[in-house]
Amino acid sequence: MSKLAIGESSLLSADQVRALLEWIQEQSSGAVFPFLAFTAGTALSPGEAASVRVQDVTLPEGELGEVLVRAGQGRRVPVSPDIVGVLRRWINEAGLEAEDLLFPAERGGPLASSEYKSVWSQARQAVLSSGEVRAHLGERVSSLRDSCLDRWLEAGVPAWGVAEWGGVSASWIALRYPHRFRLEDIELDWDHLEEILRLPDVPER
Repeated sequence: MSKLAIGESSLLSADQVRALLEWIQEQSSGAVFPFLAFTAGTALSPGEAASVRVQDVTLPEGELGEVLVRAGQGRRVPVSPDIVGVLRRWINEAGLEAEDLLFPAERGGPLASSEYKSVWSQARQAVLSSGEVRAHLGERVSSLRDSCLDRWLEAGVPAWGVAEWGGVSASWIALRYPHRFRLEDIELDWDHLEEILRLPDVPER
């Protein structure tokens, strides 16, 4: 197995992510909750998310939105309606303008990693079991990115689509999440497979 691979048991489940974000929403202030919710729903790295500006997001009320990630070659990533709602409320409450950073620190400037890492650490201690904490489950904020990419695969998004949204290659996706590409989990139409593999009849000489 590739050293890049991450085991299924090492990924935060959708329920765990939801519980962590609910705790953070109740216990934190400022940009930390919307920042982490955005990261969890778009699979952006923390560094990418911190550099997004208000003008980079399209947030139609009650509908699927989009974020333009300017890092690297640039890419567009869908934003689910629930995260659209979180961002719309946040932008309104914070009084942000189009050219502003989407997640500014309370004193201005980019949101410092120390701010959200501290809250994330507290959330893990409060929400996860002691065994899960000792096993380092979700130890890094970037675990939200891994969890999101994996859920997209589980939902049936093609690997090349997940790769495009994640800003990586399809081969990276296959190496990172091998449990999503097990042949035994695929329902094959063996009759159809036999038909397309059949060679044309060759007349005897």
